[in-house]
Amino acid sequence: MSQPDSSQYTWAGRFAEPMSDLVKRYTASVDFDRRLWRQDIRASLAHATMLARQEIIARQDLADIERGMALVVEEIEAGTFVWSLDLEDVHLNIEKRLTTLVGDAGKRLHTGRSRNDQVATDIRLYLRDAIDDILALLDQFQNRLLDLAEKEAATPLPGFTHLQVAQPVTFGHHLLAYFEMMRRDAERFADCRRRTNRLPLGAAALAGTSYPIDRSFVADLLGFEGVCENSLDAVSDRDFAIEFCAASALVMMHLSRLSEELVLWMNPRFGFIRIADRFCTGSSIMPQKKNPDVPELARGKTGRVYGHLMALLTLMKGQPLAYNKDNQEDKEPLFDSIDTVTDTLRIFADLIAGVSTRPENMRDALRQGFATATDLADYLTRKGLPFRDAHAAVGLAVRHAEEQGVDLAALSLADLQGFSPLVADDVFAVLTVDGSLAARNHVGGTAPEQVLAAIARARRA
Repeated sequence: MSQPDSSQYTWAGRFAEPMSDLVKRYTASVDFDRRLWRQDIRASLAHATMLARQEIIARQDLADIERGMALVVEEIEAGTFVWSLDLEDVHLNIEKRLTTLVGDAGKRLHTGRSRNDQVATDIRLYLRDAIDDILALLDQFQNRLLDLAEKEAATPLPGFTHLQVAQPVTFGHHLLAYFEMMRRDAERFADCRRRTNRLPLGAAALAGTSYPIDRSFVADLLGFEGVCENSLDAVSDRDFAIEFCAASALVMMHLSRLSEELVLWMNPRFGFIRIADRFCTGSSIMPQKKNPDVPELARGKTGRVYGHLMALLTLMKGQPLAYNKDNQEDKEPLFDSIDTVTDTLRIFADLIAGVSTRPENMRDALRQGFATATDLADYLTRKGLPFRDAHAAVGLAVRHAEEQGVDLAALSLADLQGFSPLVADDVFAVLTVDGSLAARNHVGGTAPEQVLAAIARARRA
């Protein structure tokens, strides 16, 4: 009876014919999951250590496995390791090479585990490492935001609602809004890490194993905070990957909002900032162009991360327990989300450090938008006029100033008193941009001293 080569396929004994080349290419994952090799080896060594400790394999087997894995690491790092599509994935490639190097000890490594719990463990280890990197990058980006915010703590900037000039804020205060977004993002990633940091190994294919394993020992070796309590859930759960992609979608959304503002602010019609040349490109036909390609690409890459979140949700929504081959499709969306968030945070930390402001243009914009109109309404209210009446009076004053082509502060005292007899000489102090900023002197307000206080609190945190 014809049989496939059982040395090539670990499961080949059951089959009467070899896998077709088309199916081999369709089902193989080694081209993208080979990036898990470090995590796969770490988990395998921990598993082997436990097997020897429990006397499931001999101490000499453990020594041989450790020696062989050290050689595998050297080959992969040197670029001499041969990755084979025939061996489907990173796990079988490493196991096959190990067996070639150390013989039967390599074959004993898989005792008491399945590729199902093996891959679930590797992904969690990989994602845990990635989250640690992202948290460090978020910290770096937040510090760069604080550096620029501190420098521009008193620089007036038009605050917008509906993209129309609303009230004066400071550029530093505006940047601190993004700091708060990133603070929440860091909390979400840290929270996701806690749920990711549970050990699936020991669940085997779906029902656990008959060997006397010690899962808690392996969890401790690998730095997991605990074990997955149910073997069915352990091998089929991908909530942690979905949660990571959700957190990634949020941080990219925040970076996309910042990107949109950077693009607008750089436009000559605004002219609020300059972005360093190293983050921009030119035009193939228009010599004068300086294009903000990095923020534009960040906006675009946000969409692909959103797509990965939807892909993983859709991947999991119809799966019965326990493991299904569908789950092989979790890796590419997850890996690309990790890469996209990591690269974007890294470049934005440098980009923000290279932003310079053009305060004169910001002040010009504030003069064009009647930004202190609310301050005039508050002034009248403090004089005893009900706010709704004050609102109506200031609306008439704004219409008059607009017809005259001047700002509210440029109207004469007599003009202003024509809209309310409560107006006195002290009105002009509240109509200045600096006066408006200084008046918002409370926690969370845009007064420069409050901005500096917020920065100090943020640095302590």
